[in-house]
Amino acid sequence: MTKTLRLAASALALSLAAFAIVPAAHAQGRGFTAKDMVTLDRVSEPKVSPDGRQVIYLVRTMDLPANKASFTLWIADLKARIAPRRLAVSDGGVSSARWSADGKSIYFLSGRAGSDQVFRTDASGEAAVQVTKAPFDVGAFKVSADGKTVVVSQAVFPDCPTLACTQELLDQKKHQKTTGVVYDKLFIRHWDTWNDGTKNHLYAYGLDASGVASGEAQPLMAGFDGDSPTKPFGGDEDFAISPDGKTVVFSAKIAGRDEPWQTNYDLWSVPVDGSAKPANLTEDNKAWDAQPTFSPDGKVQAWLAMKRPGFEADRFGIMVRENGKVREAAPGWDHSAQSITFSADGKTIYTTAEDVGQTKLFAIDVKTGKATALTGEGHVGAFSAAGGSTVIAQDNLKTPAQLYALVPKGAPIQLTGLNADKLQGVAMGEAEQFSFKGWNDETVHGYLVKPANFDPAKKYPVAFLIHGGPQGSFGNLFHYRWNAQTYAGAGYAVVMIDFHGSTGYGQAFTDAISQHWGDRPLEDLQKGWAFATQKYGFLDTDRACALGGSYGGFMINWIASQWKEPWKCLVNHDGIFDSRFMGYSTEELWFSEWENGGAPWQPNTTYSKFNPADHVAEWSVPTLVVQGQNDFRVPLEQGIASFTALQRKGVPSKLLYYPNENHWVLKAQNSVQWHDEVLGWLNQWTGK
Repeated sequence: MTKTLRLAASALALSLAAFAIVPAAHAQGRGFTAKDMVTLDRVSEPKVSPDGRQVIYLVRTMDLPANKASFTLWIADLKARIAPRRLAVSDGGVSSARWSADGKSIYFLSGRAGSDQVFRTDASGEAAVQVTKAPFDVGAFKVSADGKTVVVSQAVFPDCPTLACTQELLDQKKHQKTTGVVYDKLFIRHWDTWNDGTKNHLYAYGLDASGVASGEAQPLMAGFDGDSPTKPFGGDEDFAISPDGKTVVFSAKIAGRDEPWQTNYDLWSVPVDGSAKPANLTEDNKAWDAQPTFSPDGKVQAWLAMKRPGFEADRFGIMVRENGKVREAAPGWDHSAQSITFSADGKTIYTTAEDVGQTKLFAIDVKTGKATALTGEGHVGAFSAAGGSTVIAQDNLKTPAQLYALVPKGAPIQLTGLNADKLQGVAMGEAEQFSFKGWNDETVHGYLVKPANFDPAKKYPVAFLIHGGPQGSFGNLFHYRWNAQTYAGAGYAVVMIDFHGSTGYGQAFTDAISQHWGDRPLEDLQKGWAFATQKYGFLDTDRACALGGSYGGFMINWIASQWKEPWKCLVNHDGIFDSRFMGYSTEELWFSEWENGGAPWQPNTTYSKFNPADHVAEWSVPTLVVQGQNDFRVPLEQGIASFTALQRKGVPSKLLYYPNENHWVLKAQNSVQWHDEVLGWLNQWTGK
């Protein structure tokens, strides 16, 4: 890393004027809006070339009138003093770009041939060669280090011995006149999709001398009752090809009938030629095993593992297998690893993890377990390390993500300058972190974001944001659904509390919320509000509204009866109304059962202890309810019930319903509408 990045530092430090860099926010300017937010270009998936000299990355651009986003592929030189360059192959559509092991080719997914297939280009990016012609969309892929094999995922019927069999069954479904679907086990639906009987399976194609897939696809999971990549959000991090190209290791959970209430994802090993059935490598661990990774020489395997079955927010430790022995790399490091990559010499594992309101890149010494933070304040959303170079995508509460090259003992070098024109003349609110004594007299952290164009002589209305999860954190990041700057830009001060249950403060702090949804976090929120209003005299306590989504929405429904005094209005986005019915209607049952101490019919659970539906009689605060039709995590009826209760009681209320959104509002124009309605609601009840 040292030599290459020193070259990068000396070259790029002189070249920043060659392309626009986002300037510091103006002291005065117009406030940041939801329209600004959804039209920002977004950088993602940096991938450093094997020799460490270049980095490729994706830029997402939004066409707001068309309500559609597109991606382009860019390349930046980590040595020369030149601006990043857009690759021409972007014109046909591009995603998931990856370097070949020799650095001569770039593989990517594109739908230019009518379905998502693997294509290849070189560093010039002028022409694309189609690599695969799989019968269905390729969901994820990896190319072996020797360039002889590409492994792809396909959505197939698991009992089908061939891809042609899956195609035949799909064709039969198209011609059926009946529409009823019969299920005999869960999942019947997951996140936002009804179960159609298919599962994600891996297939291997041989690559000929020209680098094009040839021959029949070799199934690697024939008859396997599970998904890899995992649903609903899995990608190529869920499988790995060994450096010698002979073995594929993937993460998957046997579905069976207990799939919705257990988290026993295991690592499975299978020969790349499909000559044997997958073998379970982590059978002894009944909790979650994920992200199989090989050291460059193949002598060490690493992966992430939880220890407690059924708990999705347990700490992900880094496990290593070396010389046949398995151990945890850094058992004393009280952080939950998010993603892992080996250094070129195999002696270090890089990982990101939340850390007291920040998300940092850490280097873990494989031998000693020593963890060293490589970044400071801010949120590292992605990183890539190869050939001695490390590039991160980093953002914070005030600034959207840019790419930076890390420099030993020096400030990171900014590589991209996205959105400089779009943010010209936009005033951002200043953010600061604070701490106070919360539940059990333990330290709790929060953030205060000042209104744009802040005047210390004025008092400001307050947006009190409550995060979801509940094992999550707003943190020091530029969020694209709950962005503090959209409220600061509208003249609100923003207060956010990382209550007990939040991530990044040690696993014991995260664990504290389970079976305590309505007491410990509520105490933290109350004490955090009291602390903030005493510390920041410009907060107008007579003009404050509380807002939350998911668990935050549950908390809105809870404080509607338990702590309604400070609030002029409330906003509940996809929040739980009836905790007991949630246990029967949500899809990932392991979540509600862990958080409440068992299934809804079992004794000594907390479904009734902290159930908003049982306290509707005390509701009186004006409330806006937001609900998505395709939210199967907190189903539609929960939102309808909240609104019905408010209307029946005569409490001023509105329902914002989205027939085409899930647990999140993802479509750009819907996001703008969401913010317009929410800010309109706040303005209505906090206006002087």
